[in-house]
Amino acid sequence: MTMPTSTRSTTKAPSHANGLARNTLAIALAALLCAPPGASADTLYSFVDEHGVMHFSDSPASDPRYRRIAGAPQAAASAGKPQPRPAPTALRPHIEHAARQTGLDPALIQAVAQVESAFNPNAQSPKGALGLMQLMPATAERYGVTNPLDPATNLLGGARYLSDLLRLFNDDLELALAAYNAGENAVMKYDKQIPPYRETRAYVPRVLARYAVERDGR
Repeated sequence: MTMPTSTRSTTKAPSHANGLARNTLAIALAALLCAPPGASADTLYSFVDEHGVMHFSDSPASDPRYRRIAGAPQAAASAGKPQPRPAPTALRPHIEHAARQTGLDPALIQAVAQVESAFNPNAQSPKGALGLMQLMPATAERYGVTNPLDPATNLLGGARYLSDLLRLFNDDLELALAAYNAGENAVMKYDKQIPPYRETRAYVPRVLARYAVERDGR
């Protein structure tokens, strides 16, 4: 089964003042992820074409450009669909607080934190990103996060940054996530398309896939 996004506008999220609603791409991902046993839905593949359109499939044979999404959730053998991975109990109040403060869906914040740090508040990347939401020092300073290893302030700072990116890119969730990973200037440089960076083009579908599962599993 192949699920291309037909146009950039299909991944535009509505205003997130009341939380992010479902979008076409997330629904397509959920359809792939929740396919019944025998439908080969336990592994997802994606690629971004020359027009910046992201394509998803559970069968890579249809196009050699498909690459497996690293960290894509595996289907549960018993239920025939992937299972949500709840955030650690101690983090849930902080995720909910960040969601209330920014208007973001808590499932989206949770998905970003899981992909960024696997819920490790002490995570540090080789590039210097810190904490649950992997804030770079300049981003942490920009959002008043004085201790990036503190879960509450790190989650709130990351959520505020993502919320600002959604406003900057007119609630286009793909572009906001690409900018979260590569920086807003990189997205602007490539004419508001997902930059042709291998890490970023793997990152966006990973977060979207996890977001779809976490949101629909609540």
